[in-house]
Amino acid sequence: MDTRTTEAAPAAAPVPAPADEVTGRLADQLLRLSRRLHRAQRRLLEPLGITPAQARLLRALAHCEEPPRMADLAQRLDVVPRAVTTLVDALEELQLLRRVPDPHSRRVIRIELCDGGRRALADLRHARRTAAAEILAPLDDDRRAALTELLAVLDRDEAAEPHRC
Repeated sequence: MDTRTTEAAPAAAPVPAPADEVTGRLADQLLRLSRRLHRAQRRLLEPLGITPAQARLLRALAHCEEPPRMADLAQRLDVVPRAVTTLVDALEELQLLRRVPDPHSRRVIRIELCDGGRRALADLRHARRTAAAEILAPLDDDRRAALTELLAVLDRDEAAEPHRC
């Protein structure tokens, strides 16, 4: 009888399932495309003198049913209130928005768009669409429609959340 012990072969590293590989590749692609879109948008926003963060605040403000408080904007943007104050200061200096007193409470200040802010939003929309068109240029209309449908499925949870201020 053989009393020698045999060494166990080293365990092979787990081979990722094909679905895991596809998911990882897709995640990388989405991140790269998001970065490309952000860079293109930033390039197109530069002549307007508006940063991406300021553009985001203007878009959030445009979706509010009534002029929001700064705390409401901070919550909606998922940032600290101090960050909103800095953005509002800069946008107010550009005469794109203004602080207004709340009609029901003297202690509350609300933020509203000025005419210049509404014009800036139109320019921002144009810049975003131009940036997206650059990235989507290789896709024909049918592929763009298919991609829109697929992304809508992934974006469903976000779209279902109320965006009130």
